[in-house]
Amino acid sequence: MIIILLLLAGVICLQVFLSKRSNKWLGLILPIISFVISIYTIFNIYISDYMNGWQIFASLASTFAISIIPTVILLAISFACRGKMKNEDELQKMNI
Repeated sequence: MIIILLLLAGVICLQVFLSKRSNKWLGLILPIISFVISIYTIFNIYISDYMNGWQIFASLASTFAISIIPTVILLAISFACRGKMKNEDELQKMNI
């Protein structure tokens, strides 16, 4: 459990570090990787012959909804850091 928490803290710190770089694409690396992993989990769902259409849809939708959460969190961190940097740049321009 401690290892998982340390890994999550490391990923969040890495996301903040990449989001604060001058290149805006660096902040999108981890969310893209997370999105690809969530798509991969959807393709790995076992669909039984006994499942009807609604059960298949519910299984796919719930798996996607749960697996997309890390992507949303990483994107929120990225946009928050970029917004803060944009505000600081505007303040520097106003001071000049």
